Amino acid sequence: MTPRSIEASVILPMADYARERAERRRRITELKRNRRLEVGPFAMFYFESYDTMLHQVHEMLFIEKGGAEQIPGELAAYNPLIPQGSELVATVMFEIDDPVRRARVLAALGGVEHTAFIRIGSEKVRGAAESDQERSRDDGKTSSVHFLRFAFTPAQIAAFRGGKDDVVVGFDHPNYGHMAVMPQAVRQTLAQDFA
Repeated sequence: MTPRSIEASVILPMADYARERAERRRRITELKRNRRLEVGPFAMFYFESYDTMLHQVHEMLFIEKGGAEQIPGELAAYNPLIPQGSELVATVMFEIDDPVRRARVLAALGGVEHTAFIRIGSEKVRGAAESDQERSRDDGKTSSVHFLRFAFTPAQIAAFRGGKDDVVVGFDHPNYGHMAVMPQAVRQTLAQDFA
């Protein structure tokens, strides 16, 4: 069974990580291929796992060079993004390269984090935004990054795994009403997140 949290004891010394970094990055890129889904013109769902978060912790320690003192903060930040057996967890990024266009689009998407869903047949699982900070401002502008948790019932997990109905990921925001059917390869990968 996949661990549900990263312990400090599994963090590599940075000299060891530096030697293995290129290979680890290659492997995580391969792993992430079936953990992402584009929804509409701008939103990309990156479905997280123990492995993606372990990689992220190592990368933050490698880049920021904070040493052992940095580890507790990184674990506190990234452990909550590891699925706990009856949920999927996604980092959702609105990826818009042009800064002027990005500002215009994000200004019209306030509250978008509260409109995400995963639908299996007629069953709709609403995303719950992480409550660490408000990502939409009072003026209606939203952040380009959101962390969403989709809690499934046992019946919904069975339907997700069953493959009878399509799995659709989307938003029902008035200014971003986009949806995408989850490809079978992504669905099979994410089904493993349910314990």
